[in-house]
Amino acid sequence: MPDAPVGLSTASVYPQGTEAAFQMAASLGYDGVELMVWTDPVSQDVDEVARLSQRYHLPVLSIHAPCLLITQRVWSPDPWVRLTRSIEAAQQLGSPTVVIHPPFRWQRDYARGFDERVAELEDESGVTIAVENMYPWRAAGRDIAAYAPHWDPTSGPYRNITLDLSHAAVAGADSLTMAEEIGDRLAHVHMTDGTSSSRDEHLVPGRGNQPCAALLEWLAWKEWSGAVILEVTTRRARSVAEREADLDEALAFTRLHLATAVETAFAVAADGTAEQVARRRKP
Repeated sequence: MPDAPVGLSTASVYPQGTEAAFQMAASLGYDGVELMVWTDPVSQDVDEVARLSQRYHLPVLSIHAPCLLITQRVWSPDPWVRLTRSIEAAQQLGSPTVVIHPPFRWQRDYARGFDERVAELEDESGVTIAVENMYPWRAAGRDIAAYAPHWDPTSGPYRNITLDLSHAAVAGADSLTMAEEIGDRLAHVHMTDGTSSSRDEHLVPGRGNQPCAALLEWLAWKEWSGAVILEVTTRRARSVAEREADLDEALAFTRLHLATAVETAFAVAADGTAEQVARRRKP
């Protein structure tokens, strides 16, 4: 297996809370969790999260800063304070990565010089700040520019990028092509799936039309060592058992295709066709 750890986003167990995410991740065999800081009070209490990490013997692989519309006042109404506190939480918990969204267009002061300040914070803290790809909002059949300078950080000056496959689906993009374009700046992956729907679906990998398997195999072939975080929606699960089954399926899919790529690469390394095989497996 490649070195990339496979973690579970605590958002994946919603409407259950942060402790339930730790419990499920431990019982199902995940390598760690990504802490989504949001309205759940436990997610905002770094000391309590540290206790959960110890109790369930699971590292916090990454922190997702509170940058959703519903978390605009979590920790502080000031987005720079929220990001700074996320970095401090990462340092306290031993997490190497903080995930952040691009600024909303109406956050003009925050958006001004965002990339330069993110780079400064990385230098000062030693924590990787991975800016996540988003997607255009749509209303009455028209795209709305909600993020500044753009929903796609690929063309921006950011050192580190998080690739979210559900967001790529909403944007009508191919996540494997995006990963190749991002190149060495790819620091973090939100493994999930989506369709051509305008909704951010966060499906279990393999249930949409993104090249989830091909991307995982490409990552393993590249010997990529960042974290692969399962960020899927299970809020429609009719029971805890059904939620666990979805998260078990997501983990099995991810581990299978990370391992398959290693076998494929070794099998064809002698004639130099590993990359061609990885590309041919793309749906």
